[in-house]
Amino acid sequence: MKEILDQVARLGAGRRLVAIVGAPGSGKSTLAEGLVAAVPGAVLVPMDGFHLDNRLLDRDGLRARKGAPETFDAEGFVALIRRLKQGGAVVYPVFDRDRDLAVAGAGRVEEQARLVVVEGNYLLLDRAPWRELAGLWDLSVMLDVPAEELRRRLTARWQGLGQSPAEVLAHLENDLANAETVADHSLPADLRLANA
Repeated sequence: MKEILDQVARLGAGRRLVAIVGAPGSGKSTLAEGLVAAVPGAVLVPMDGFHLDNRLLDRDGLRARKGAPETFDAEGFVALIRRLKQGGAVVYPVFDRDRDLAVAGAGRVEEQARLVVVEGNYLLLDRAPWRELAGLWDLSVMLDVPAEELRRRLTARWQGLGQSPAEVLAHLENDLANAETVADHSLPADLRLANA
C-alpha cells in the first residue's frame, strides 16, 4: 500500500483516476477500499455496476459467462470514466450482489472529489472498447496472484455464498477463464504488485 500511496502523492492537483486491476479473487476490492480509506476525500467506483442485466445475458446465451468482458456495458463504462476525468459531479450505477443486478444512479462522485479509485478486471484490457481506458488513468495498479491461490480464494467465495458443489465448480471455471483473460490480454500497468 505504501508504494501506491507514494505514487498517489506525486500525482499533482486536480481530479486523478487510479485503476486497481486484477483477476476475480485477486484482492482488488480490498486494496481499493484500503486506498480510499487512507486518502481523505477519495471515492471508490467499482466497474461491476456495468454488468449487463441477467435478462439480456439470458437472451444472448451469456449468463454462464457473467463477468466476462462481453457481459458488461463496456461502452457505457468508458463513457463514465471519460466523464470522471473531465471533473464535476458524476452519477454511476452500483451492482447489488444480493439481488444480482445493477442499480442505476445509486452512486455519485461529488464535484470536489480529487481522487477516484476505480476497481475492476478489465481496466487495462487490450480489446475494443476497453483499451480506450488505458490513456485515462493517472496511475494503474495490477495485482498478481498465483493461479492456485486464486482457485482457493474463489472456491471459498462461492462456498461461502451457499452454492452447491456443481454451482461452485461452474462459477470457478468461469472466474478462472476470466482470470486468464486479464493475465493474457491486459496492457502494462504502472505498478504490478504481488498479492499472494
